[in-house]
Amino acid sequence: MTQDAGCSRIRLEVPRAGFELAVDLALPATGITVLFGASGSGKTTVLRCVAGLERARQGLVQIGAEVWQDDAAGIFLPTWRRPVGYVFQEASLFEHLTVGANTRYGLKRGSSGGSSRGGLPGGSLGASQALDSAISLLGIGKLLDRLPSQLSGGERQRVAIARALATQPRLLLLDEPLAALDHARKQEILPWLERLRDELKTPMLYVTHSADELARLADHLVVLDHGQVKAEGPAAAVLSSIQSPVLAGDDAGALLSGQVAERDPRWHLCRVAFDGGSLWLRDSGLPVGHAVRLRVLARDVSIATGEPQASSIQNHLPCTIESSAPDAHPSQVMVRVSVGASMLLARITARSFESLGLRQGMNAWVMVKSVALLQ
Repeated sequence: MTQDAGCSRIRLEVPRAGFELAVDLALPATGITVLFGASGSGKTTVLRCVAGLERARQGLVQIGAEVWQDDAAGIFLPTWRRPVGYVFQEASLFEHLTVGANTRYGLKRGSSGGSSRGGLPGGSLGASQALDSAISLLGIGKLLDRLPSQLSGGERQRVAIARALATQPRLLLLDEPLAALDHARKQEILPWLERLRDELKTPMLYVTHSADELARLADHLVVLDHGQVKAEGPAAAVLSSIQSPVLAGDDAGALLSGQVAERDPRWHLCRVAFDGGSLWLRDSGLPVGHAVRLRVLARDVSIATGEPQASSIQNHLPCTIESSAPDAHPSQVMVRVSVGASMLLARITARSFESLGLRQGMNAWVMVKSVALLQ
């Protein structure tokens, strides 16, 4: 079977108690694809089947041009023949070995596969060079002489990721790698995961049920519910949908990609331009021109029929009403608006929606009270 080397295909049927996992996914060749959903929705089963740790009743696993499983053709490669790196919830390091020895352990599997697999920046590299790149990329060079007992939870996970990257995988699988960490340790490791996403050419499948991790890391999003694909596509598009909302309550919101356009040192603010406008937010010190990702929560967006005047909210953007839907509570409505080519969500009261006479296609203004800079 041939396939565009720029994407991967994963089609699985796996019976489970209470439901059947049935997915048919076409995934991009780069960046992070997040598998998102409640516990027990089938996310980890997908990873295990891709890794060959579990066999689907019917399955096709094709990563680029490589076929790892195709039941129709009688193909099933065992785990050791699949060039994957797997990072679990717990780092599972060898406690009697130093960090350096733990990371070098990954070279054994990498060398057993024969040819170099590339993946890390710089193209095709030898196994030792790939490990050196992973150590540098994850900032663990100063930890190499320590034992695992001397590491924080975030440091342990960075070591586990470096060990997985030493195998030069075609695909990196991460199964809720932050689930066992407290909030402080999660904030410690998220920037490193963002760096992996931005600098690695290796595609990643990342399992989580955390809205924060989803918003910060996802390029492509697959939402699972009881083994079925509830939504799939570019993360920004999926999150801005109100017909099948992925995130509920205070987590509902939209993602915007842009770049720092201006910094105002007097007021410690920066302006981020995106496709459709720009937003002022707290200056985090990033240089002008730096690419960033913003998260705008629906609870922080309001709507006006005319341009706001004399308001403490400085972010006013012209918009068009795209659609609306009842929110979880009957007193509220979720409204989807377009700002140029970008989408935002606004949660307003049903009374306001009716009194303003909002309707599809109507021109209006959005006021954005708060913006979260994710990277």
